[in-house]
Amino acid sequence: MSTGKGTIKLGVLGSGSGSNMQAILDAIENGSLDAEIVLVLSDNPEAYILERAQKAGIRAEVIDCAGYKTRFPDASQAAVAEQLKSAGVDIVCLAGFMRLVKAPLLEVFPQRILNIHPSILPAYPGLMAWKQAVQDGARESGCTVHYVDAGMDTGPTILQAKVPVLVDDTADTLHARIQVEEHQLYPDAIRLVWKDIQSNASTS
Repeated sequence: MSTGKGTIKLGVLGSGSGSNMQAILDAIENGSLDAEIVLVLSDNPEAYILERAQKAGIRAEVIDCAGYKTRFPDASQAAVAEQLKSAGVDIVCLAGFMRLVKAPLLEVFPQRILNIHPSILPAYPGLMAWKQAVQDGARESGCTVHYVDAGMDTGPTILQAKVPVLVDDTADTLHARIQVEEHQLYPDAIRLVWKDIQSNASTS
């Protein structure tokens, strides 16, 4: 794990299509983010994020969750932590990862695990936040990149972007507009966190 110099080595955990990982890759490719994704892990062997990674020449592997559909067993988390550490990962990015991260992983990467959530936290934590916003008649939604702690979307906020909820919005149309903001916000948050890591390293 680096103390904050040079190209950022990223590990990505995802359960679905990996559109936020693709946004990070795009930022790397266009030169706006000095980083490299060195490892992609998914708890879903059918997840498109694995195919995206393989097409980009990135090492991609399936997480063994011991048959649990929603739990992330301690042994699995410890194994993931070791994989990320062995790959030299500096920052771990959750990109649509659907299991709660706990101590075995948090302790190995303190203040270095990030998540992006499709709401202005603390509003609408958990699943389908955009749908909750529409059903609730909210006037505003958006997305949040935050540090991961042991709770459900409860870690300290890094960056947020707001999106108005339009009168004729459906869950799908709102989600699509939130995703546009997510894809801008995540690379910005990674840069900000890396700057903090560099600053802390220089003063320690």
